[in-house]
Amino acid sequence: MIEQFERLPGIGPRTAQRLALHLLRQPEEQIRSFADALLAARSQVGQCQRCFHLSSEELCDICRNPERHTDQICVVADSRDLLAMERTREFKGSYHVLCGLISPMDGIGPELLQVQPLVHRVDREGIGEVILALTPSVEGDTTSLYLARLLKPFTTVSRIAYGLPVGSELEYADEVTLARAFDGRRPVE
Repeated sequence: MIEQFERLPGIGPRTAQRLALHLLRQPEEQIRSFADALLAARSQVGQCQRCFHLSSEELCDICRNPERHTDQICVVADSRDLLAMERTREFKGSYHVLCGLISPMDGIGPELLQVQPLVHRVDREGIGEVILALTPSVEGDTTSLYLARLLKPFTTVSRIAYGLPVGSELEYADEVTLARAFDGRRPVE
């Protein structure tokens, strides 16, 4: 059990041991419930057909929300980044999850990401602004430049400000830093 917990991101040997020992002290019903929840999530959670965020339905909660602004799309690399942006409560538009970043060193090109569905959404839905909220790294910058060139003929493209340290991950940034980075976004030149 400890080895299985160690496979999870951010879980080292000591934390894995604490988790395993904690579970061993729980009633059997609670452990069964935990195992059932894991299996249900694995079999029932897929991707939203519109934005590619995790969802157990055809459209995620954000895409189904009529209160969201439909003329803005915030582009993120994965669902962890989307959840980090949502914690700021600053953005009221819709999202698009790329499911990764362009990384030639790892053999990941734009054709392996959800780029074409983004272009089709922007063109079809008449989006007024696409906000690129990608990690400030070589891969994030490469992906941002690629998307900016692709989308500029259709809409305004901006990028969140560099309020985040280079090399950091969006999911680990605090809400204030993300909110300031979001407020300081500027057009991609």
